[in-house]
Amino acid sequence: DVEVRFQPSGRSLRVAPGTTLLEAAQSAGLPMASACGAHGVCGRCSVELLGGARNVSAQTPAEARVMRANRVAADRRLACHAHVAGPVEMTASYW
Repeated sequence: DVEVRFQPSGRSLRVAPGTTLLEAAQSAGLPMASACGAHGVCGRCSVELLGGARNVSAQTPAEARVMRANRVAADRRLACHAHVAGPVEMTASYW
């Protein structure tokens, strides 16, 4: 298992490698927007990685397209597309 820490709450939990950041946030009981049902098309689940960015799967071309189309900042990731492989710390503007 790997640790995912959520800021600014400081809440954390351990998840299996391959879990998406969205699944981790939902498991931690944090409200995360996902209007498209985690299909990766709305861009509302964007998060900022504060630590452990190298422990998250690489951005896919599909994710990059959605981020551009929805004007999501380039330094953010879509939580429904980003899979964890190691410890990560993240924040989102809505919890």
